[in-house]
Amino acid sequence: MVVTADETARTTATQMAQAAAHWLESLDPGQRRIGTGGTPGSDAEADSERLRWYYTPTDHGGLTLGAMRPAQQSLAMQLVSSGLSHAGYVTVSTVLGLENVLDRVEGFSVDWGHERGRDPQRYYLRVFGEPGPSGAWAWRFGGHHVSLNNLVVDGAVVSTTPCFLGADPATSPLLGPAPLRPLGGAEDLARELVRSLPADLAAEAVLLDRAPADIIGGNRSRIATGDTMIQLPGLWRGRLREPRLVERLDAMNETAEKDSGFDETDHQTLALGGPRGVPGAALDPAGRELLSALVSAYVDRVPAGLAVWPDLDDVHIAWAGPTRPGEPHYYRLQAPRFLVEYDNTQRQVNHAHSVWRDPESDFGHDVLAAHRDAFHAG
Repeated sequence: MVVTADETARTTATQMAQAAAHWLESLDPGQRRIGTGGTPGSDAEADSERLRWYYTPTDHGGLTLGAMRPAQQSLAMQLVSSGLSHAGYVTVSTVLGLENVLDRVEGFSVDWGHERGRDPQRYYLRVFGEPGPSGAWAWRFGGHHVSLNNLVVDGAVVSTTPCFLGADPATSPLLGPAPLRPLGGAEDLARELVRSLPADLAAEAVLLDRAPADIIGGNRSRIATGDTMIQLPGLWRGRLREPRLVERLDAMNETAEKDSGFDETDHQTLALGGPRGVPGAALDPAGRELLSALVSAYVDRVPAGLAVWPDLDDVHIAWAGPTRPGEPHYYRLQAPRFLVEYDNTQRQVNHAHSVWRDPESDFGHDVLAAHRDAFHAG
């Protein structure tokens, strides 16, 4: 039996609603106040918090895993799991666990204003609106290097973006010959594709010989033509209060910019806009196979059949930086309603960021607008 995308969207929404309801039922009144938000699309002010997202170790908004009892944590992770494929859930769980590794890498010394700076329990869950088969509701799960944003309207999942995953360290040793690389596939496939291009297409694909310090879209709620990279202090919820933390963040930003070698012209070269680089239509069969696998590394984060695949002919790949392994690099995939960004530049090229977005309908902007029109018309 063939399962349609609509059936998948509705089945997944039902699972999400059940998981969200069970988690909410487990909360005491104080936890529920922190773990809930306004109904999506009810009005601009009420919806503004839902549209905020982060991937830095800042306050993401919601109830942290650390503020939950173990049974509540299990219910929270069941909701997280409902919006992910098995591979996606394993990757998210690995990223959470990497906070312990990063803590050790940093000598257990970085606090970011908390008793523990790198904390696998400082991931935030918030449900917006009332989970159920009608109306609009949403949920968000995020913390350092994770941001999952899901919207359900009238019993169907209509948006799963922005969807951000990062890894720091990007590569870690394991017992045995193979290292731990949560985003390794997304990096290796892109590099292999760009390195396989003939000289004329490679010249189109590689926009710059050096890479930016971060993804270009940052944590904007909406992507617009001309957007350039947001500096690190702008990726946090508000300005850090403690002078020592402000100084640390400013120093990190200054170092990252200096190491990238970027100037204003370079930032403008990589500004967001129309698709850049080489389209899938220009690739040979082997190149198209690599491109298809690379797109899968992003859309397969969610349950099978939930994401709408872009037309492979329209998917452009663009690269910045050397294509040799171990060198700072950035790439972008872009097609109508599909944008992917990936970078691995920081911490001696051992700190990766990746994001999948729908520039036209992140957070379900267009679907909510149509839903409001239909509701008011009725």
